[in-house]
Amino acid sequence: MESKAIIYGLDGKEVDKIEIPQIFTHKPRKDLISRVVVALESGEKQPQGRDPKAGQRNTAYSWGSGFGVARAPRRKGSGYPSARNAAFVPGVTGGRVTHPPRVDKYLLKKVNSNEKKQAITGAISATGKRELVGSRGHLIDDVPSFPLIIEDKLQTLKKTAEIVEVFENLGLIKDVNRAKFGRKIRAGKGKRRGRKFKRKKSVLIVINENLGIYQAARNIPGVDIINIKKLNCKDLAPGAKIGRLTLWVKSAINELQ
Repeated sequence: MESKAIIYGLDGKEVDKIEIPQIFTHKPRKDLISRVVVALESGEKQPQGRDPKAGQRNTAYSWGSGFGVARAPRRKGSGYPSARNAAFVPGVTGGRVTHPPRVDKYLLKKVNSNEKKQAITGAISATGKRELVGSRGHLIDDVPSFPLIIEDKLQTLKKTAEIVEVFENLGLIKDVNRAKFGRKIRAGKGKRRGRKFKRKKSVLIVINENLGIYQAARNIPGVDIINIKKLNCKDLAPGAKIGRLTLWVKSAINELQ
């Protein structure tokens, strides 16, 4: 990797050069990045379970033997025995569930601090390697260089059309359109639970200060914006796949130094 990286202007032309941070020379560890991404996603899961007393709020009791009927507990005053009178136990109408999911189940996964540091370092490094970004499925034929760095003036843009024009100047528009028109229907039952469609990830914009760019780029499908201080493996490697197409502003690169 060259020691100098090109800084591009909003028009896509070279305006300056900068020393590439040492972090881009690290070798990514896919196994560590995958563990950290899974741990981050585990913290977003909502616990779900059953009321421990569900199906047990009744006066059911067993008659015992000698009546020519099953010994299943039956509601008091239920009269002639039938399957509808049974209660409390699993396997009967109105009974409790066998081994239900528990709301107090511990879902959070932990990763030690050294592994987190190696994972985030490797995930950042992967964004500066053309072969890794291309292998993830991004369309990068027109992208001039990696890591892709732009001047800080990008943070001041306040209109979506201006952001799209910058993407066109930097050769990113093909990948943005890939995400925009690449929406697919999710397989399985998830499509019935408010998440019918899956959309591809495109450009990640790493900024140092929000001067209007959040409002300008938030509605572009597949495009995400994140502050350098909140950078994490989940954004750099969605689905634990390294090499996301990333656009860095100059001041964010300086923070990496």
